[in-house]
Parts: sequence; structure tokens; C-alpha cells
Amino acid sequence: MEDTYTHFPWRENNRFDCLRDGVEFYPAMLRAIRGARDFVAMEMYLVQPGRVLTRFVDALLDATRRHVRVYLLLDDFGVRGLAPRERHLLNKSSIHVCYFNPLKIFKFRLNLIRDHRKVLLVDDRIAFVGGAGISDSFDVEDETPWRDNMLRIEGDCARDWQRLFASNWKLWSRLPIELPPRGNPSSREGLRGRVVGGQYVSARELRRTIVNHVRKAQRRVWISSAYFLPPLKLNTALRRAARRGVDVRLLVPGEHTDHPAVRSASQRFYLRMLHAGIRIFEYQPRFMHAKTVLCDDLVSMGSCNLDRWSLRWNLEANQEIEDAGVAAQFYDMFQADVEDSIEITLPAWLARSYWSRIRERLWGWLETWLVRRSYRAQLRLAARSKLFAQFGDMS
Repeated sequence: MEDTYTHFPWRENNRFDCLRDGVEFYPAMLRAIRGARDFVAMEMYLVQPGRVLTRFVDALLDATRRHVRVYLLLDDFGVRGLAPRERHLLNKSSIHVCYFNPLKIFKFRLNLIRDHRKVLLVDDRIAFVGGAGISDSFDVEDETPWRDNMLRIEGDCARDWQRLFASNWKLWSRLPIELPPRGNPSSREGLRGRVVGGQYVSARELRRTIVNHVRKAQRRVWISSAYFLPPLKLNTALRRAARRGVDVRLLVPGEHTDHPAVRSASQRFYLRMLHAGIRIFEYQPRFMHAKTVLCDDLVSMGSCNLDRWSLRWNLEANQEIEDAGVAAQFYDMFQADVEDSIEITLPAWLARSYWSRIRERLWGWLETWLVRRSYRAQLRLAARSKLFAQFGDMS
């Protein structure tokens, strides 16, 4: 389809900075908005009322007073917590707002299609991507803020994120969008990166690239994921990598999680993974919400959870980086999180309670049933719905 980008090339002219937790990434994002000269665009799944939203709305409104063009593409399910007055403020201001796949009673399963991306774009220079929404849950003032990262990007990859945003905007808004004119390269550091994502509801490209990276890894595969329910090919690739001597580690949430049932369902994979030699760590202090894949000197970071729901129904996108220096920074950060985690060992897991085993089986069965039902629903919707036709082949 015209203006739909699913394959971006590797770009050599980039700079990447990983920002850890809301104490780092929220101030950086707000500074970028306040420094905008021409263009601000935000694509967000989770937007909740509170301190953080107030700061962003104030910064965006101030940008419009400086004649900066501001576009917000918000997932209609992800913003369901906004009060009518907050929606009214956004819709009646000089900010251009549209909602991805508005919820409607008679759309039935079409309502399951969600835009899960978290992206902020400023002028032709800067992009922020990662796993954090606009919510007090990530704010340092919260009692136990969620653990997450955002990536600040300067250079040619930022331009690809703009193209990805514009292609989605054109599907959901009648208002035309004009991207900022391309200026001189904003980064000359020469770091190599690639945007992986597109307009397909099923994130097949993301799944395929992650599996391929795992298969090619020679030294390390370290993964942090808020919800770990891997598709069969990824599950198999991880176990085979561990058996051929690759250092495979998983960092997942402990008891701090917003979906305990998902955690129980994911634990049914532990036994076979531990037998294969995979090391599993459950993060203890807070909810581990970060989404990162590290394979040797390659980093893949963005909105994509490694669960079958995200990889089937959601719009997702990741930034890939191929650089030993950047990878080393992520490995150091991963190690720091591991120090705040409990390692699940095979003897301890074999000794777990019968109640834990029952929960794993119960929620695992339910997750498998839902995934199978959703797959059949996708096939039916692909044949019947014009909306799915916009996103391409769903088979």
C-alpha cells in the first residue's frame, strides 16, 4: 500500500542515548518539546491522567503558541482513562489529535487491534522510542515507579520514525500531515541502526528479525521483557542457542506486575528453558516493564513485548542498533538489573509448590486458548474487513 513502510534500510549516521527510568527520560522528552522549532509528533498507547500528563500537555500547548505544529496519535483503548474534560482540552486546543481504532460496540473483534507504540518526534532531528507511556506509573514521584527505558535517537533513523508515524496518521486522520523539511545530518557519530516496524497488525517482521538474531548469536542473548510468552519459533531458537553454548538470559518481572495471570502463564516455559541451560531472573524492586533484546553486539529496543498477543494483534516497532559500544552500555544496565533480581534455578523450580504448578497450567491453558481463538478470528476478519485490508496480508 502506498505510504506504508514496513522495511527500512540500515542507516549509518546516528547517535543513540539510552535513558533509564522516568527520572531521566521524562525531563529529556520535555526539554526536546520545549526546544522544538517546527514539528512535534507523539504516538502513544498508554496515556493516563496525572502529573506527567499535565507536564506534557503544558509543554505541547506552549509549543503551539510558538507556532510549532503538534500531532498526537493516541490509541483509543490506551487513553480510556482520560476524563471527558481532558479529551475536550486536547481536541479543542491547537493540537492536532486523532485516535487509533476508536472503540465501538459493534466492531467486536476489530477492537482488539491496538497501537502499542510509544514514540515522540521533534523537528527533523530527534526521536524518543521505548516502552514507557505518559503515566505517573513511570514517574520517580510514584512509590514504586515501573522500571523502563526510552531511547533518544538523533540522525537518519529519526527520519524513518517520522515516516512510520506519518503512514499511520494518514490511515486514521483526515487532516494532512507535513513532515519537517530534511536538514543537515544532526549526528555525525556514524552509529549503525535500523527501524523495524510497519503497518501490519501482526508484527511478523519484528518476530522474524528477533528470531534470526537469536539464531545467529555466538556469545550472548540477553532479553528483558515485561510479558514473556514467546511464539514457538522464538522459544525453540532460545533453547537451541543455549544448547550450543550461547549465554542466554531472561529478565522478567517478579511479584511486582500489573498482570499476575500473565506472569503465571509465562512460568510454564521455565522448566524446559532451565533444562536447556537458559538462566532466568525475576526482577524484585519494581515492575520490570523494559523491552530489550541483546544479541552479541546488536540491540533491539522499543515497544514490543515478547508475547504472542503483541506479536499478533498490536502495532509495534523497535529500533535496532549494531555497535559494540552501545551494546556494552546495555549489557552493563542489564547486569545492574540482574543484581536486583532473584535467579530461578532448576532445583528450586522443581521444588515449587503444587499451587504454583496449578496456576501455571490454568493460566497457560487459557492463554493458549485465547491465542488460538484470536488466530481464527484474524483469518475471518482478514476476509471480511476493509480495515484489515488496509494493513495488508494477515495470514
